[in-house]
Amino acid sequence: MKVSIIIPTLNEGLVLEKALTQIQQLSPHEVIVSDGGSTDNTCHIAQNFSHSLVIGSASRARQMNAAADKATGDLLLFLHADNRLEPESYRKMLEFMDNSKWIGGAFTLCIESNKWSINLITLLANIRSKYLGLAYGDQGFFVRKEVFKSMEGFSPIPICEDMEFYRRLRKKGSVILLKEKAHTSARRWVKEGVVFTTARNIFIAILFGIGFPPRTLTKWYQTIR
Repeated sequence: MKVSIIIPTLNEGLVLEKALTQIQQLSPHEVIVSDGGSTDNTCHIAQNFSHSLVIGSASRARQMNAAADKATGDLLLFLHADNRLEPESYRKMLEFMDNSKWIGGAFTLCIESNKWSINLITLLANIRSKYLGLAYGDQGFFVRKEVFKSMEGFSPIPICEDMEFYRRLRKKGSVILLKEKAHTSARRWVKEGVVFTTARNIFIAILFGIGFPPRTLTKWYQTIR
């Protein structure tokens, strides 16, 4: 199975080279970086460490859709620039997706931190994913390309595009939540504070779930680099 790994970026120069170097060790079919107008060295790094660079306006949903249009793999794997996958996680994804029963899925979340409070957040996030069917983009979404196309990709909304997509994906067919982990940086919790970040994320998710306008929600969610 050919895997196209897609990474949306915006000023991710501090973490991108390390992420792409690790991803290349997984030997995917291709790695596509989709940039939203970075003003740092993100694009330079992407040109040197990925197979392809797509440049467009800053919108994570549109960036991922643009990269997916260019992808030539059978399976699309969407990762954030601060995501990390162990080889075993990648192999397990391939093993499950070799079965036509599954149309896509996500990994178990692992926020990289030794703080008990962040470890608790990780635990609660995984309970949410397992029992409520709510997964976020930092868990690494994977989906068959033909299914992604039939869904018309991510909805072009400025926030919560990951929640909305995963919800639609689960309605489309059988989705697997792997016990294997997608590691992600704790940088947002460290910079903004654990209590504030967690409360804000929950608040945004609830408001989005009851139909609050996504554009208004972006005012409470600033980009952290």
